[in-house]
Amino acid sequence: MLTIEGLREFGADVEEGLGRCFGQEEFYLTLVGMVLEEKNFDVLQQAIKDRDLDKAFEAAHALKGVLGNLSLTPVLKPVEEITELLRSRTDTDYEPLLQEILNKKNVLVEMAAQ
Repeated sequence: MLTIEGLREFGADVEEGLGRCFGQEEFYLTLVGMVLEEKNFDVLQQAIKDRDLDKAFEAAHALKGVLGNLSLTPVLKPVEEITELLRSRTDTDYEPLLQEILNKKNVLVEMAAQ
């Protein structure tokens, strides 16, 4: 189960995220739960696999916005990094960053399942 304290321990800037949700904890937790079902994680993964950097950039940029608004910093940081690499179409191995993103997301999924 997602909790404010659990998200704090995860490293999210809960106060900032709550501020964007007008201090409404239930609303904030609902939005965080919705992020776990965000399709752009899958789109990003497939686009990286397909080397479709335009599509990967669009997915990463969308994730950056959602994660940033909720201040989910541990997932946001690697998403920001991959977004900028994709923006400049850097020829690199995106897999390590992608795995970091998915691993951090999976920590949230496990938190929600408890």
